[in-house]
Amino acid sequence: MTDIGDLAVFKTLSAEGRQKLQAGATTHRFPGGKTIIEKGQDVSGAYFVLEGCLRVYSAFPDGKEATLYPIRPGETCVLALNSLFNDLLYPAWVQTEAATAVAVVPGPVYRRLFESEPAIQDLTVRTLSTLVFRLMAELDQVHSSTVEQRLAGFLLVRASGKGEVRHTQQEIAGHIGTTREVVARLTSRLAARGLIATGRGSVTILQPLALNRLAECPC
Repeated sequence: MTDIGDLAVFKTLSAEGRQKLQAGATTHRFPGGKTIIEKGQDVSGAYFVLEGCLRVYSAFPDGKEATLYPIRPGETCVLALNSLFNDLLYPAWVQTEAATAVAVVPGPVYRRLFESEPAIQDLTVRTLSTLVFRLMAELDQVHSSTVEQRLAGFLLVRASGKGEVRHTQQEIAGHIGTTREVVARLTSRLAARGLIATGRGSVTILQPLALNRLAECPC
């Protein structure tokens, strides 16, 4: 399994910095679909994905969910960093999308590294900057695209080399900010047009070019 010291950002740490990192960091493995941070939780440190993927999302009283951003291998959670530095409770939920390994750097250790290690300072600033652009892109998509466009775009981005998307309708709904019933209706419509085939917990793209045209311009 990947070790936190193997991540590119930590390879340029000083010898003392690497020693602090290795002594303080702990690694945890979680199965897919597990919520590992809940809204209002006091986060314990900086979270780095070693393997798998995390989904940071908001949930609403009517049961809808909206994905804020994913955290992929080598990346960290900016909301956790913000909570860590500003003594705030975590403002969203974090769930594993697949079996995931996460390294946690305790808050005091991360803050000491931030004070002395340029690589950690650069990582923190870049993470904050990247999140701003990600959230702006998500907001732009939500306000300028139809739900059908968002669904088509999601399927194209998440498809494997064989065109298969391994997500339930409920999971897809959470990612694109709608309900399972809407996803069920739209996937049935796309299947009737021969663009996709649906299965239990999966969708297979049959006509990627046509689906891409739909994602860009609904018709």
